[in-house]
Amino acid sequence: MIDETVEEIREMQTHSSSVVAVKATRALLELLDREFATLEEYERDLERNAGALRRANPSHASLYNAMREVTESVVGEADTVDEAKTRTRETIERVVEDVERGKRRAADTAAETFEDGETFLTHDYSSTVLEAVETATRGGTELTAYATEARPRYLGRKTARTLAAMDRVDAHLIVDSASGYVLEECDRVVIGMDCIVDDVLYNRVGTFPMVAAANEVGVPVTIVGSGAKIIEDGFRFENEFRSPAEVMLEPAEGFTIDNPAYDATPVPLIDEVITDEQTRHY
Repeated sequence: MIDETVEEIREMQTHSSSVVAVKATRALLELLDREFATLEEYERDLERNAGALRRANPSHASLYNAMREVTESVVGEADTVDEAKTRTRETIERVVEDVERGKRRAADTAAETFEDGETFLTHDYSSTVLEAVETATRGGTELTAYATEARPRYLGRKTARTLAAMDRVDAHLIVDSASGYVLEECDRVVIGMDCIVDDVLYNRVGTFPMVAAANEVGVPVTIVGSGAKIIEDGFRFENEFRSPAEVMLEPAEGFTIDNPAYDATPVPLIDEVITDEQTRHY
């Protein structure tokens, strides 16, 4: 289960960073079924596997925090293997609940900010944003949504399908470069986040030009996500460069294909960041 989860994270088969953190944390339950001769052996295996899961995507702050929380709560805190396993199970349950509760509360808070008849633009695939939209529409709010394709992996197509399945949502799918064209019809931009570190928002590539364009034409930008994704210290964001084949299948003759997974947006370009802990206005 752990090896499969590492591979899934590397291949980005799961799109939401919160879901990634939960899957990775639950994968560590596999260790509870293994036999260990000594406590030291168990602790080494826990640290090794948590490290492998964390390194599978070093850009995910929520994944980093989850793996750190599990190891720090167990390693050096138990006297026997059985006690360490008990602490591991309890910590996993707590971490998963914290991640899911933070995501749920952030979505609930964001849902309250949608106004009836509002038109918004979103990018990539954010399970928290989608949960916020679903909650708002269940309360009777009518919305028009524009979703970018989020090339080159087209994650926005999944977003558009999810939006289209919701009652009271008029869903539209556009190519990334059309975001500037539709901004004049939008009341605001609503996007999820991978993380915020040192007043910089890191999110799926294409976020920065969208936010910059919105800033230029006066369309407010709202970011939604768990407060655990806002990092004050101890985490260094590492961008990931994906396979060139995601961009073009033909051989690149005479040129190099660069395929960064994320870009960086200065927080001053953002109007508000909604989390489970608070709403920050800029």
